[in-house]
Amino acid sequence: MNYAAVIAEQLGLGTRQVEKTIELLEQGATVPFIARYRKEVTGSLNEIQITAIRDQLLRLKELDKRREAVIASVREQGKLTPELEASLLAAATMTELEDLYLPYRPKRRTRATMAMERGLEPLANELQRQYSCDVEQLAAKFVNPDKGVASVEEALAGARDIIAERVSEDIRARNRVRAIFHRTAVLSSKVVKTKEQDAGKYESWFDWQEHAMRAPSHRILAMFRGEKEGLLRVHVLPRDDEPVYEALERQFVSGSHASSEQVLLAVHDGYKRLLEPSIETEYYNLLKEKADKEAISVFAKNLRQLLLASPLGQKRILAIDPGFRTGCKTVCLDAQGQLLHNETIYPFTSVREERAAIAKLEALVEAFHIEAIAIGNGTAGRETEEVVKRCRFKGKVIAVMVNESGASIYSASDVARREFPDYDVTVRGAVSIGRRLMDPLSELVKIDPKSIGVGQYQHDVNQTLLQDSLEDVVVSCVNNVGVELNTASRELLSYVSGIGPALADKIVEYRNREGAFHSRKELKNVERLGDKAFEQCAGFLRVRESDNPLDRSAVHPERYALVERMAHDMNATVEQLMQDKALRDKIKIENYVTADCGLPTLQDIMKELDKPGLDPRAKFEVFEFDKNVTRPEDLREGMILPGIVTNITAFGAFVDVGVHQDGLVHVSQMADRRVNDPNAVVHLHQHVQVKVLEVDLRRRRISLSMKGLGNQIN
Repeated sequence: MNYAAVIAEQLGLGTRQVEKTIELLEQGATVPFIARYRKEVTGSLNEIQITAIRDQLLRLKELDKRREAVIASVREQGKLTPELEASLLAAATMTELEDLYLPYRPKRRTRATMAMERGLEPLANELQRQYSCDVEQLAAKFVNPDKGVASVEEALAGARDIIAERVSEDIRARNRVRAIFHRTAVLSSKVVKTKEQDAGKYESWFDWQEHAMRAPSHRILAMFRGEKEGLLRVHVLPRDDEPVYEALERQFVSGSHASSEQVLLAVHDGYKRLLEPSIETEYYNLLKEKADKEAISVFAKNLRQLLLASPLGQKRILAIDPGFRTGCKTVCLDAQGQLLHNETIYPFTSVREERAAIAKLEALVEAFHIEAIAIGNGTAGRETEEVVKRCRFKGKVIAVMVNESGASIYSASDVARREFPDYDVTVRGAVSIGRRLMDPLSELVKIDPKSIGVGQYQHDVNQTLLQDSLEDVVVSCVNNVGVELNTASRELLSYVSGIGPALADKIVEYRNREGAFHSRKELKNVERLGDKAFEQCAGFLRVRESDNPLDRSAVHPERYALVERMAHDMNATVEQLMQDKALRDKIKIENYVTADCGLPTLQDIMKELDKPGLDPRAKFEVFEFDKNVTRPEDLREGMILPGIVTNITAFGAFVDVGVHQDGLVHVSQMADRRVNDPNAVVHLHQHVQVKVLEVDLRRRRISLSMKGLGNQIN
C-alpha cells in the first residue's frame, strides 16, 4: 500500500509532504522536532497535521497487519481464490476487510453449521434458486433420522438457518442495513425496572430516545455508563424495521414460489437473529468511539490550557495546604522551589490559635523573605485566605488561590517519595501547591494527567487512546515552552523531544555528578545520549548561564554557524546581534537561503534573535474572589461575581466562585451569540464575571450565566 498517497488524500495534504513526514517519523524524529526544525522538508506542516499523519500511518499499518492474518487464515482453509485475494488486498477499511472475512472466520458451532453437518446445505442451495413450488417434496429427500433430520419441517428449518446465516454474512446486505442504521438509528435507554430506586442519578435517561448519530458525546457516555452499572438498558436500532426488511427482500427474494416463501422467512430470521444484533453492536461501538474521541478532545484542550497556565516565576513562596481539624500544612520554598521549612498551624481551633497562626505566618514571611503565598483551593481554602488577609506583612506579598487537584496523587507517588523521602504526604502536597504557583507546567508533568480533573467521563473512555492523546499534549506543551537544562526535574526532561525517562535519568545523574551544564554541547558527554538524541532535544533545552547566547534560545545548534555568519556579515558578535534590533533589521534573510534552510526556518531564527527563549505563556495576573461569598448559602439569584474557569466540557464550563462548589455555565449561557464549542469562548483559569441564575442546595447545583457581562471571548 502506498501509505503516503492514501494519507494525503484522507487529510487533504500534498503527497510529497506526507512522504517526507513519514520518512522523518520512521527515522525516529518526534512531532515537535519535525514541526519546529524541519519546516522546509514538510512544507511547514504544523503539529496537528504531523500528528494526524502519524496516527493515520499507524492505523494503516494495523490494517495491513490484520490483512496479512486474514489472507493467511483463508489460505490455510484452502478457500483463497484469486478474486477473493484481490478483494482482501483492495479493502480500504477494517470494516470492509472483516466483512469479506466473515464467511471464512473460524466460528463456534451455529445453527447453520449444525444444519450443514446434517447434510442440508444442498437443500438450502435449491431453495435459494427459488424455482420449486413443492418445497415439501424437495425437503423430503433430506429427511434422515440417522443424521438428526426427523421430518420435512426439520429439514426446511435447517435449510432456512443456513440461508439466514448467508444473509447475515452477505456484504451487500450488511452495507444496506448499515446505511439504514446510519440514516434512522435511534439511541434509546430505559431504566431496569428492578433498579429504579438505585438509578436516581440517571433519571434523565429512564425513557430517552434521540437520533443516534446526532447524540452528543456526554449523553452517549452517560447512558453507556448507566448500562455498564446495570441500571439502564441501551439500544441503537432503526426507528422502523420495515425499510430493512424491504431492502433485504429486494436483494434475496426473487420469486413468488413456495421456495421464495422459505427464503423470505430465512431473510427475516437472519436479520432479526443475526444481522441486527451484529450491526447494532457495530453502531454501539461506533457511537462509543465517536463519544470517546470528542470527550478526549475536550480533555486534551483543557489539559493544554492548564499546562500552559501563567507562571508566577521564580519567587520565594509560602504554600499552605488548608485544613480545619488537622490544621494547615505550611511550607517555605526558595525561588527554585526547594523546601526550606515546614510546620503546621491551627487557625480554626480557637481564637488563641488563630492569633498564633497569624503571628507565625508574619514571622515566616519575614524570615524567608517570602514574595507570594499559595493557598490550596480545597477544604478550608477560602477561610485560610481570610486568615492570610488579616496578616500584616512588612513588604508587599500577594496571596493566590491555587487549584490543588491531583496534589494528593503527587504526594503519595514514587516521584514525591524520591524528592522528599524524609517528609510525609501532607508536606509534599503543600510543596506541590507552592510549585504550581511558580510554574504549573513543571509541577503538573509529575502527575498522571487523568488525575488532574479537567475532563469529562475520563474513566469511561478508551484508556489507551486517552493516555496517548494526553501524552501528546504534555510533550507538545513542554517542548513549546522549552526546558532549563540545569533545573528541570527528571519528569520534565523525560517529555523533551528525543529524551524519554531513561535518558532523563542519565542527564540528572550527570548533572548531580559533574555540576551544572555550561553549554548545550556538553550534553554529548551524557552516557547514551548520541547524535540522534542530541539533534532531537538540543533546540528545546535552554542553558541560561552558557557563554554562548544561542544556548539560551530556541535556535537549534545545527544553525549556530549560520547565525555566526550573519553576525560576521554585520561586523558584530552574536551577542551584539541579539541585543541590537537595528543590526538585525539590516539582515536580508533571503541571502541565507540554502537547500536545507529556507525562509520558514530563517524567519524562526530572526524571531528568536529578537526575543530569545521567550516564554509563550501569558503574563500572571492576581485574582480575588468576592470576600462576602464563601459558602453556597451566601449565593443569591442575580448576584454578579468574579470567578475562575476550572473545567470545560461539551455542554458548558464550570466556574469557581469561591464557595467550594463549582457552578455550571451551560453552553446556552456562555455568550450573547449561539455557541457550539465552549472552548471557543473560554479557556481554563480564565478570570470571568458570572451571574447567579439558580442555587439548588439540596442537589448541590449552581447555575451561572456569562451573558451580557463583558467577558472577553476567545
